[in-house]
Amino acid sequence: MPWVNQEMCNGCGICMDECPVGVITLNEMDKAQIDEESCIRCGKCHDVCPEEAVRHDGEKIPEQVEENLEKTRRLLEYYDTSAERQAFIERMIRYFNKERKVTEFTIEKLKALKAGIAGSAASSANS
Repeated sequence: MPWVNQEMCNGCGICMDECPVGVITLNEMDKAQIDEESCIRCGKCHDVCPEEAVRHDGEKIPEQVEENLEKTRRLLEYYDTSAERQAFIERMIRYFNKERKVTEFTIEKLKALKAGIAGSAASSANS
């Protein structure tokens, strides 16, 4: 998911003009922001940004990991004993393992979808 590094954005609006679904706007600081729910992930904003302010979400992995850990630490406060805390952490590990499986299965299905699209394009070209 693309995102905008607010410190790098100069508010030029080029990404807004190039966005095919119009989900990039300027915020109160005249910096671009992307409506992540509506973004179609075409990458055009990333390609046209002269300041390279539109960034890839892979850069946010460390931040997201820390958010997950912080959430876990906050929730740990609801458990009194060491055994309860350990059981809770085990549940969190199971949760994130489930999330990993969902991601892995989704990637497998997307690869199959991609192969199917490539196959149908090849069939169309041969017709």
